[in-house]
Amino acid sequence: MLNIALGQMEVVPGRPDLNTQKMLQMISEARLKHADLIIFPELAIPGYLLGDLWEQSAFLRDCEAYGRQIAAAAQDIVIMFGNIGCDWNLRNNDGRVRKYNAFFTAQNGNFIENPTFPYPFRIKTLLPNYREFDDNRHFYSLQNLAADHHVQIQDFLQPITIMLNGKKLSIGCLICEDGWVDDYTDKPMRYLGQNHPIDLFVNISSSPFTAGKNGKRHRVFCRQIRKQSTPLIYVNQVGLQNNGKTVYTFDGCSTIYDSNGTIVTTCPAFTETLQIVPFDLKAPAAKSPSADLPDDQTIASLYEALVYGMEKFLESTGIKRIVIGISGGIDSAVNAALYARIIDPDRILLVNMPSRFNSKTTISAAEKLAKNLHCQYCVLPIEEAANLTMNQLTKTAIQNTKTGQNHYLTLSDLVKENIQARDRSSRLLAGVAAAFGGAFTCNANKSEMTVGYCTLYGDEAGFLAATADLWKYQIYELAHYLNEHIYQQEVIPRETIEIVPSAELSAAQSVDEGKGDPIIYPYHDFLFRSFVERWDRATPEDILTWYVAGVLEEKLGCNQGVVKKYFATPKDFTSDLERWWNLYTGMGLAKRIQAPPVLAVSRRAFGFDHREAQNKTYYTRTYTKMKEQLLHEGDPHYVC
Repeated sequence: MLNIALGQMEVVPGRPDLNTQKMLQMISEARLKHADLIIFPELAIPGYLLGDLWEQSAFLRDCEAYGRQIAAAAQDIVIMFGNIGCDWNLRNNDGRVRKYNAFFTAQNGNFIENPTFPYPFRIKTLLPNYREFDDNRHFYSLQNLAADHHVQIQDFLQPITIMLNGKKLSIGCLICEDGWVDDYTDKPMRYLGQNHPIDLFVNISSSPFTAGKNGKRHRVFCRQIRKQSTPLIYVNQVGLQNNGKTVYTFDGCSTIYDSNGTIVTTCPAFTETLQIVPFDLKAPAAKSPSADLPDDQTIASLYEALVYGMEKFLESTGIKRIVIGISGGIDSAVNAALYARIIDPDRILLVNMPSRFNSKTTISAAEKLAKNLHCQYCVLPIEEAANLTMNQLTKTAIQNTKTGQNHYLTLSDLVKENIQARDRSSRLLAGVAAAFGGAFTCNANKSEMTVGYCTLYGDEAGFLAATADLWKYQIYELAHYLNEHIYQQEVIPRETIEIVPSAELSAAQSVDEGKGDPIIYPYHDFLFRSFVERWDRATPEDILTWYVAGVLEEKLGCNQGVVKKYFATPKDFTSDLERWWNLYTGMGLAKRIQAPPVLAVSRRAFGFDHREAQNKTYYTRTYTKMKEQLLHEGDPHYVC
């Protein structure tokens, strides 16, 4: 029987001093509670998503020094942890010092070494380079190291051996991606089990939260555990890290599996904890049903991830006061209700900025929201300032310096709408936030950001886009959840939830007349999601193929009948498809590049997770041919 301590710690990126201090505290506590072994996450000392901080040699030397400090604390306890491993005599492909994402084990004050392995640590075998990951930019993999030494990767996949309670224990060391092997040729866990007698696998991870990820990880890990008939311990971090454009939460959910893949214990999500578990490696596999991991696909789990991430982001940036522009609509209301769960409502200022196009319904709903949340509130009309800007633009003479003639600008309805939106954010909210001593929020949702249905430097401005990884239908689900389960009363007014979504920037967007956004959310949410979140991302060719085959709604996951409801003819359908595809790959993309950081909760968030280049919009040959045939179907004069 071993007493195993799971050190599910909050890793502060770029602060090895703070992380080492936390680890030493946990080690001391685990020792007092008679733990035999304590395990910390991947890169627990430096953090993981550090950008090109990895290129600073002084920082790397500090991380190494802190690692030696942890090793020195390995007295009467074995310590496993992640840190950077450097070989100062070698260089990576970029010419910088050779760096490994490394797994260290320390006992009796020293790192455990193996004379047949080049380093006193184990090395991450599989380096992810998809979604938010860019590991090959910084680290050298075990795959590359084996190739350098002209040996099989299996030769370098070696367990570490420790003595615990008078018994020899062989441990297979895995680092995060080494367990996610479905799409890799090399299978580290299989190789270790085939070539060595393994008593226990340990996977140390820095695995960001994504809706549905816990279930997938459980399935992938369990398949491997059952093939090996060997227990596995998974230790993940909590906290917040980012790569500049996208912000990620880490939910922990560290787990011990027995040799049958049954969960022995799991740590609570989004909670720093030291959990000590008595565990008999030789005990027969449990026959009872597996304990449940937290369900991370519910609106409750999204709420938890959002609030945790928003709170940690405020801590990391030092922002203590918040200004939110509230329109009476659903997006700003949900953001206000979320922030009011994180900081004192007295430090939240809700600002309503009406023009003549705002209805009494939404103005009243905005005031009601502020009172329900007990936040500070003010009304700053924009009519006079927006008119001043428009008059200045239309009445200022523009001189043609070649001819000497003057002409004047004219403003389209769209330009007038954008002037109002920018006046609200760039002028009023920015000024109010500075005077209030805080920052103002971006209340955008993912549907709007996908196609750029937002104003650059207007409602797309702000310090953090906390809900920009949620589709519109999820915003509504979150509104109901906040009222019913978090506040347990109607803080988000009923009329806010029931009115048609609208920017209210012109008479054509009157909510009282049922006029609102051009996005048909019951259909477009799912269409846009197929552009962004499908692993094999959909293009117009895919959409049209499914439309012709009659399976579009099934493929998108929207309700049956919505396509026929909104698009009477194939021409209507293709015109709509091309309108949004052009925006998604055109102006929407240009706006996203300048958007605030997005708090990620989905399988693909905008920013570094969804990497984009500004290119011309493209339609495949197959799409063009299919469209032409579809639109000319039944035309006796059409020749393919």
